[in-house]
Amino acid sequence: MQYRRCGKSGLLLPAVSLGAWETYGGYRDADVARECMYRAFDLGVTHFDLANNYGTPPGNAEIVCGKIVKDMPRDELIISSKAGYRMWPGPYGEWGSRKYIVASCDQSLKRTGLDYFDIFYSHRPDPDTPIEETLGALDHLVRQGKALYVGVSSYTGAELDAALAVTAREGFAPITIHQPYYNMLRRTIETDLLPRTDGAGVGVIAFCPLASGLLTGRYLDGEVPPESRAAREWASDWVGAKPRDEKKRILGRLAAMARERGQTMAQMALAWVLRHAGMTSAVMGASRPEQVAENVGALAKLAFSPDELAEIDRLTS
Repeated sequence: MQYRRCGKSGLLLPAVSLGAWETYGGYRDADVARECMYRAFDLGVTHFDLANNYGTPPGNAEIVCGKIVKDMPRDELIISSKAGYRMWPGPYGEWGSRKYIVASCDQSLKRTGLDYFDIFYSHRPDPDTPIEETLGALDHLVRQGKALYVGVSSYTGAELDAALAVTAREGFAPITIHQPYYNMLRRTIETDLLPRTDGAGVGVIAFCPLASGLLTGRYLDGEVPPESRAAREWASDWVGAKPRDEKKRILGRLAAMARERGQTMAQMALAWVLRHAGMTSAVMGASRPEQVAENVGALAKLAFSPDELAEIDRLTS
């Protein structure tokens, strides 16, 4: 395992992290979650990524993973959670108000059984709440000892700039990490966000590096069923914008490149995300221990030749 410094902070994260999302406490039970998390830890994955709304029903991922973490060496782990998406009905159950963020963190700590989170995130920007209030709530959690570091997720470059200016002006806990959506098929952050995180010394951890399964070799025929995660979630724009033959051509060529590199398609996709010097980690999902091992295996070959990068650019830009 490689451990990378998170921006200018003292925090080191594994290059590959494990996230719960819909998997643990969702469509996979506690036994599978335990097998995957133990296998990940054996391979040096020390960071487990959660959020208040993960699992089925929302919150169940924190319950399931919290019970597993109790049997693991807590001081060797980085546990993160987030607040921002809809968690409960009513006016205080989502977005970025101080009331919601503080209450959500308290609930997440109870569900996991933890005393604190290593990282707590604003899960998404709130267009109607002053950024000073959202960041002030995160700072409050740090001062209470409920979070060691704070981060943001899915903020644009301009929104991150505004947030960084507020933390500097108000003396709030610094933004240590940003978690954006990033993979070969969605590269917006390369020009909008990464120059800002690099300049500010903010770590970056990419979510959905495999584009909800599109970059695993599962859809090489170009057919993406409408009920699949790829068609329903973050990759839906790409799926909807490309005709089937175009999807087949692009994914087929990427799969061939991976074979030429001696990697699986998923390993190449993870390695490509991690190629950027400012990329601290990538959050993988896994429903089997074997998938955990496969994804960590991406670290065996991270380098790309100029010709390989040019070909990927041609296919995906």
